[in-house]
Amino acid sequence: MMTTASVFSDFWNGQIAEPGREGIFLLLVAFLASFLFIRTSARLGRSTTWWPGSVVTDGGVHLHHLVWGICLMMASGTLAFTLRDETPWFELCAVAFGIGMGLTIDEFALWVYLSDVYWAKQGRASIDAALYAAALMSLLLLGINPFDFDQGAWAIVLTALSTLFFSLVCFAKERVTHGLVGLLVPLISLIGAVRLAKPTSLWARKFYGERRPAKQARAEARYADRRTDRLKTTLRNAVGGKTNAALVAEGKGPKRVSASELEAKQSDAQIEAAREVRARADRIA
Repeated sequence: MMTTASVFSDFWNGQIAEPGREGIFLLLVAFLASFLFIRTSARLGRSTTWWPGSVVTDGGVHLHHLVWGICLMMASGTLAFTLRDETPWFELCAVAFGIGMGLTIDEFALWVYLSDVYWAKQGRASIDAALYAAALMSLLLLGINPFDFDQGAWAIVLTALSTLFFSLVCFAKERVTHGLVGLLVPLISLIGAVRLAKPTSLWARKFYGERRPAKQARAEARYADRRTDRLKTTLRNAVGGKTNAALVAEGKGPKRVSASELEAKQSDAQIEAAREVRARADRIA
């Protein structure tokens, strides 16, 4: 026991406290714990009838857990500015902020699509966002800083602009991993920027297609059936659970579906109907 405590103490003092990384370490740990807990809770709420499930007001409003996460981040973030030099309050604010991040990022897809797509295909974006957030915080914890050099303000500005430019090119090519990691490791964004874009990306629509059909064909062939995509799907299912559509296809199906999910499906149906009407109008025109 003493040996374990000594190892942890040495690790904390040498790797965390001395470089001044207590905040990001506690933030990362709290974020991972919060995300895993709330995702497990959501999976139990869908697959069982004994788990409490979601919070619904007397008026029938479904309070998503991102609401609690946003409120917790606002409160802890405000207090952190006030108590940044006071221990242990600053550290407690970091933990609270990490918990709020976990609750909020878990429903990332909901505040992007403004619809309850938690267990839909679009909801996979929440899993991706959580993994990206954890990866970026881990890089910060390791002390990676692309602007940590003594070459003057102009060098820092040029580095920041070039890094941002290459990351934006990666995002336009739908190479999100390269773009995000490249914000901290510029070489990664440079590699992603010069590689082939995904066939449905903004970059492909602007610079491939009819302009460069050979390159469009190359992109479609490369991304048609990739082993990495299958691995990503397996990872997403392991971390976040399968979509409702996948469960239904397997003959299992969810045991409990929220009212907001049903409303979202109705909304999706209305959107598809509107798209069909628009397509017919375009064909007539």
